[in-house]
Amino acid sequence: MPGSRKFVAHSPKAPSPMSAPRKLFVTTALPYANGKFHIGHMMEYIQADIWVRNQRMNGADVNFVCADDAHGAAITIAADKAGVTPQAFVAEIAAGRKPYLDGYYISFDNWHSTDAPENHQLAQDIYRDLRANGLIETKSVEQFYDPEKGMFLADRFIKGECPNCHAKDQYGDNCEVCGAVYAPTELINPYSALSGAKPELRSSDHFFFKLSDPRCEAYLKEWTAAPGHVQSEVQNKIREWLYKDDEGKGGLGDWDISRDAPYFGIEIPDAPGKYFYVWLDAPVGYLASLKNLLDKRCIELGGDGISYTEYMADPDLEQVHFIGKDIITFHTLFWPAMLHFSGRKAPDAVYVHGHLTVSGEKMSKSRGTGIDPLRYLSIGLDPEWLRYYIAAKLNGRNEDIDFNPEDFVARVNSDLVGKYINIASRAAGFIGKRFGGKLGEVSADGDALLFALRDAAPQLHSLYDGRDYARALREVMALADKVNEYVDQNKPWELAKKEGQEARLHDVCTVCIEAFRLLTLYLKPVLPALAANVEAFLRIEPLAWADAAQSLPAGHAIGEYKHLMQRADAKMVDKLFDAPEPAPAAAAAEESLPGGEAIAPAITIDDFAKIDLRIAKIVACEKVEGSTKLLRLTLDAGEGTDPQGSPVLRNVFSGIASAYQPEQLVGKLTVLVANLAPRKMKFGISEGMVLAASHGDEKAHPGIHVLEPWPGATPGMRVR
Repeated sequence: MPGSRKFVAHSPKAPSPMSAPRKLFVTTALPYANGKFHIGHMMEYIQADIWVRNQRMNGADVNFVCADDAHGAAITIAADKAGVTPQAFVAEIAAGRKPYLDGYYISFDNWHSTDAPENHQLAQDIYRDLRANGLIETKSVEQFYDPEKGMFLADRFIKGECPNCHAKDQYGDNCEVCGAVYAPTELINPYSALSGAKPELRSSDHFFFKLSDPRCEAYLKEWTAAPGHVQSEVQNKIREWLYKDDEGKGGLGDWDISRDAPYFGIEIPDAPGKYFYVWLDAPVGYLASLKNLLDKRCIELGGDGISYTEYMADPDLEQVHFIGKDIITFHTLFWPAMLHFSGRKAPDAVYVHGHLTVSGEKMSKSRGTGIDPLRYLSIGLDPEWLRYYIAAKLNGRNEDIDFNPEDFVARVNSDLVGKYINIASRAAGFIGKRFGGKLGEVSADGDALLFALRDAAPQLHSLYDGRDYARALREVMALADKVNEYVDQNKPWELAKKEGQEARLHDVCTVCIEAFRLLTLYLKPVLPALAANVEAFLRIEPLAWADAAQSLPAGHAIGEYKHLMQRADAKMVDKLFDAPEPAPAAAAAEESLPGGEAIAPAITIDDFAKIDLRIAKIVACEKVEGSTKLLRLTLDAGEGTDPQGSPVLRNVFSGIASAYQPEQLVGKLTVLVANLAPRKMKFGISEGMVLAASHGDEKAHPGIHVLEPWPGATPGMRVR
């Protein structure tokens, strides 16, 4: 166990002080309570957690909270399909959060729900205050109604063509392609996402937050332009929504904040049958989770804890939100205005990150480019490998980052094992065996190296504070390179063999251990579990930024060194993209079915029409070197000829090598999913998918059967 803090101060050479400790209220975006976490959620939580840990290591008072976004039509519909109440549905989702958060060392102080009493009360109070400020208005609106489902449609259940950029299949409130915000009635060729039916327009009284009020416009222009509130690139995007163009078009419109029953949500005061639109009460969930946390602490302390009202009234408090780029409008326009004009504190910063892609592609389970966070843990991959890899890609800007399996393995093994862990493993054994586990004195050359490491502390803390984790980790690894150069120059393994070199060996190994301590401090926001193991090994208290200006004294006893991190295995990482084995209960239930698995959920004819199936001829086929599962197919799908007059051909990888030899397939016709997005694989680009049948339990019922059309079909024919 870590012991008492034993350090020697280095005041003449101490680095400049860190920034003053801060009082921080920090959140991540609330995940919708209709499914499990995906890797994008974990990226955001890891980004925020690193930032929070950095602040805490500098003495900051941080409350880091989140909650499930539990309301809305999607929850109602999902609960109805599951045969349970919405409350029971979201409770089951919430019960599954802990393995993810604990598994990746996410240090939330509280996890709550927007359906909690605190959120009902706070949302209604904010609404009343906005209404008292003259910013709520009632209007009769024409709203889409699904005649097949017998309900008004929430914006997210209406799809159609964006009126701004004309992208297809966009939701009814904003376009994911161009970012435009609009009313559902502005969509071109709208349809119900629930039934596929053409929706009917019906009148209904709705409540609006008057964002078009000159007071809101003036305030938001001021808030969004203030330094530090949003990144510059986000500020540029906000201007497109906030400012009118040269023709006087654009600018803020009033925001519809109500929905009609049936709806799972928070009732609007004095308006029976009306509920808050989920995006009004969802961000209020940040405040509700904080209030729940502070109330619990007050109870634990017998009433002596600080109250929510007192806490939020502190002028030194900073309110910080971490979000993804797809919800910028709600957090940088609606949310600050809601808070400010209800008499509450607006955010001090909204930090926006980009998306996570896998090998250059948007994540998709169906294309094998998704990463299941729990599967990652279950196959034995170290969660801190992922924390490090994500951090090594993140900077303070709103930019997408990519997970590449080969790069992941190389970076973990090179940086963490080869550069960092290697320092301790090369020195600790000599300290234990030759010097009783006690550190020695440091000579001038070692002290110069350690000073360079200590001197980097303020810059590294600042880089973490600015969320430029990629640069911070590059700097840490550059310091590790310097330490390894020192090791290679002094070669402790050779010193140990020479007579009269005991003192020098003790000196060199002591420098290595002290350097390892400093590097651990600098990596601690990213690798908290590993840092805790190092603290136990070194027998010191938890490392903080102030410890960079000090060193362990001569005579300090360290513990026995045990291996701290394994190397990443590429074969284990490849398992991330294999289809998971079915759960035992599910496998048993499906075994009695002829195909070994249940029929998938129903889709509409519109869903099926999106899949373009074409007859294709297999003009060539070959085995894939390095793979026992894949064949490389060259397909003619009747797509015409290139400028040289040769047929346009496609390259498709298919996992059918266990069932077919290449020569069996050449010349055959098959069915191709022609509009499947190209997928970058280890062996090349796959430009579609051929259809094949197999049993759900392939181990018990082996066999793959490629679909082959009857004679008369020709390449290019569409399968309908």
